[in-house]
Amino acid sequence: MKKVISGKMVFVTTAVSLLVVASIVYSHCQIPCGIYGDSQRFDMISEHVTTIEKSMKQIEMLSATDKPNMNQIVRWVENKESHADQLSRIVTYYFMAQRIKPADKTHGKAYDDYVKKLTLLHKMLVYTMKAKQTTDLANVEKLRTLLVEFQTAYFPGGGKH
Repeated sequence: MKKVISGKMVFVTTAVSLLVVASIVYSHCQIPCGIYGDSQRFDMISEHVTTIEKSMKQIEMLSATDKPNMNQIVRWVENKESHADQLSRIVTYYFMAQRIKPADKTHGKAYDDYVKKLTLLHKMLVYTMKAKQTTDLANVEKLRTLLVEFQTAYFPGGGKH
Protein backbone atom coordinates (compact mmCIF):
# COMPACT_ATOMS: atom_id res chain seq x y z
CA MET A 1 0.00 0.00 0.00
CA LYS A 2 2.83 2.40 0.86
CA LYS A 3 4.44 1.73 -2.54
CA VAL A 4 1.21 2.72 -4.34
CA ILE A 5 0.88 5.95 -2.32
CA SER A 6 4.59 6.69 -2.76
CA GLY A 7 4.32 6.13 -6.52
CA LYS A 8 1.28 8.42 -6.76
CA MET A 9 3.07 11.07 -4.72
CA VAL A 10 6.09 10.96 -7.05
CA PHE A 11 3.77 11.25 -10.05
CA VAL A 12 1.86 14.22 -8.59
CA THR A 13 5.07 15.97 -7.54
CA THR A 14 6.58 15.48 -10.99
CA ALA A 15 3.42 16.71 -12.74
CA VAL A 16 3.21 19.83 -10.57
CA SER A 17 6.91 20.54 -11.10
CA LEU A 18 6.51 20.26 -14.86
CA LEU A 19 3.55 22.64 -14.82
CA VAL A 20 5.48 25.21 -12.80
CA VAL A 21 8.53 24.99 -15.07
CA ALA A 22 6.35 25.20 -18.19
CA SER A 23 4.60 28.31 -16.90
CA ILE A 24 7.95 29.97 -16.20
CA VAL A 25 9.44 29.08 -19.59
CA TYR A 26 6.38 30.23 -21.53
CA SER A 27 5.40 33.09 -19.24
CA HIS A 28 3.73 35.12 -21.94
CA CYS A 29 0.17 34.02 -22.39
CA GLN A 30 -2.27 35.10 -25.05
CA ILE A 31 -4.45 37.04 -22.66
CA PRO A 32 -4.50 40.82 -23.18
CA CYS A 33 -2.99 41.60 -19.79
CA GLY A 34 -0.92 44.63 -20.81
CA ILE A 35 2.01 43.56 -18.62
CA TYR A 36 4.56 43.02 -21.38
CA GLY A 37 5.97 45.92 -23.38
CA ASP A 38 6.47 46.14 -27.11
CA SER A 39 9.81 47.93 -26.78
CA GLN A 40 11.14 45.11 -24.66
CA ARG A 41 10.21 42.61 -27.38
CA PHE A 42 12.23 44.60 -29.92
CA ASP A 43 15.20 44.61 -27.53
CA MET A 44 14.85 40.86 -27.03
CA ILE A 45 14.77 40.22 -30.78
CA SER A 46 17.88 42.34 -31.20
CA GLU A 47 19.67 40.37 -28.46
CA HIS A 48 18.67 37.08 -30.10
CA VAL A 49 20.05 38.27 -33.45
CA THR A 50 23.34 39.29 -31.80
CA THR A 51 23.57 35.92 -30.04
CA ILE A 52 22.87 34.08 -33.30
CA GLU A 53 25.65 36.10 -34.94
CA LYS A 54 28.12 35.30 -32.15
CA SER A 55 27.20 31.62 -32.34
CA MET A 56 27.79 31.57 -36.09
CA LYS A 57 31.20 33.18 -35.68
CA GLN A 58 32.17 30.70 -32.96
CA ILE A 59 31.05 27.74 -35.07
CA GLU A 60 33.13 28.97 -38.00
CA MET A 61 36.17 29.71 -35.83
CA LEU A 62 36.07 26.37 -34.02
CA SER A 63 35.46 24.46 -37.27
CA ALA A 64 38.52 26.03 -38.89
CA THR A 65 41.00 24.62 -36.36
CA ASP A 66 43.18 21.59 -37.09
CA LYS A 67 41.41 19.57 -34.39
CA PRO A 68 37.87 20.98 -34.10
CA ASN A 69 36.34 20.61 -30.66
CA MET A 70 33.07 18.98 -31.67
CA ASN A 71 31.56 19.36 -28.21
CA GLN A 72 31.98 23.13 -28.33
CA ILE A 73 30.73 23.31 -31.92
CA VAL A 74 27.60 21.37 -30.99
CA ARG A 75 27.01 23.66 -28.01
CA TRP A 76 27.24 26.75 -30.25
CA VAL A 77 24.91 25.18 -32.83
CA GLU A 78 22.39 24.41 -30.10
CA ASN A 79 22.74 27.96 -28.77
CA LYS A 80 22.17 29.42 -32.24
CA GLU A 81 19.09 27.28 -32.79
CA SER A 82 17.66 28.03 -29.36
CA HIS A 83 17.91 31.78 -29.90
CA ALA A 84 16.44 31.46 -33.40
CA ASP A 85 13.50 29.56 -31.91
CA GLN A 86 13.00 32.21 -29.24
CA LEU A 87 13.09 34.94 -31.87
CA SER A 88 10.49 33.02 -33.92
CA ARG A 89 8.25 32.71 -30.87
CA ILE A 90 8.30 36.45 -30.26
CA VAL A 91 7.49 37.13 -33.90
CA THR A 92 4.64 34.63 -34.06
CA TYR A 93 3.12 34.46 -30.58
CA TYR A 94 3.64 38.05 -29.52
CA PHE A 95 3.44 40.15 -32.66
CA MET A 96 1.53 38.10 -35.22
CA ALA A 97 -0.96 36.48 -32.86
CA GLN A 98 -1.51 39.32 -30.41
CA ARG A 99 -0.24 42.72 -31.43
CA ILE A 100 -0.89 43.01 -35.18
CA LYS A 101 -4.63 43.50 -35.53
CA PRO A 102 -6.32 42.41 -38.77
CA ALA A 103 -7.60 45.18 -41.02
CA ASP A 104 -10.16 44.92 -43.79
CA LYS A 105 -9.23 45.79 -47.38
CA THR A 106 -11.80 48.58 -47.28
CA HIS A 107 -9.79 50.41 -44.60
CA GLY A 108 -7.13 51.70 -47.04
CA LYS A 109 -4.03 52.78 -45.12
CA ALA A 110 -4.83 50.58 -42.10
CA TYR A 111 -4.96 47.56 -44.40
CA ASP A 112 -1.73 48.56 -46.16
CA ASP A 113 0.00 48.94 -42.76
CA TYR A 114 -1.33 45.54 -41.69
CA VAL A 115 -0.01 43.85 -44.83
CA LYS A 116 3.36 45.61 -44.51
CA LYS A 117 3.81 44.51 -40.88
CA LEU A 118 2.81 40.91 -41.62
CA THR A 119 5.11 40.81 -44.63
CA LEU A 120 8.06 42.07 -42.58
CA LEU A 121 7.35 39.57 -39.81
CA HIS A 122 7.09 36.72 -42.30
CA LYS A 123 10.42 37.72 -43.84
CA MET A 124 11.94 37.74 -40.33
CA LEU A 125 10.70 34.19 -39.83
CA VAL A 126 12.22 33.10 -43.15
CA TYR A 127 15.62 34.65 -42.36
CA THR A 128 15.51 33.20 -38.85
CA MET A 129 15.02 29.78 -40.44
CA LYS A 130 17.94 30.44 -42.80
CA ALA A 131 20.08 31.47 -39.83
CA LYS A 132 19.29 28.11 -38.22
CA GLN A 133 20.27 26.25 -41.38
CA THR A 134 23.59 28.00 -42.05
CA THR A 135 26.36 30.13 -40.61
CA ASP A 136 25.94 32.75 -43.34
CA LEU A 137 26.20 36.14 -41.63
CA ALA A 138 24.20 37.71 -44.48
CA ASN A 139 21.12 36.19 -42.84
CA VAL A 140 21.94 38.01 -39.60
CA GLU A 141 22.35 41.31 -41.44
CA LYS A 142 19.03 40.76 -43.20
CA LEU A 143 17.39 40.09 -39.81
CA ARG A 144 18.80 43.34 -38.45
CA THR A 145 17.53 45.28 -41.47
CA LEU A 146 14.09 43.69 -41.20
CA LEU A 147 13.94 44.41 -37.48
CA VAL A 148 14.59 48.12 -38.10
CA GLU A 149 12.02 48.18 -40.90
CA PHE A 150 9.44 46.46 -38.73
CA GLN A 151 10.15 48.73 -35.77
CA THR A 152 9.67 51.76 -38.03
CA ALA A 153 6.38 50.36 -39.34
CA TYR A 154 5.23 49.35 -35.86
CA PHE A 155 6.07 52.66 -34.17
CA PRO A 156 5.02 55.29 -36.74
CA GLY A 157 6.84 58.54 -36.16
CA GLY A 158 9.75 56.75 -34.48
CA GLY A 159 8.30 56.77 -30.98
CA LYS A 160 8.48 53.67 -28.80
CA HIS A 161 5.62 52.78 -26.49
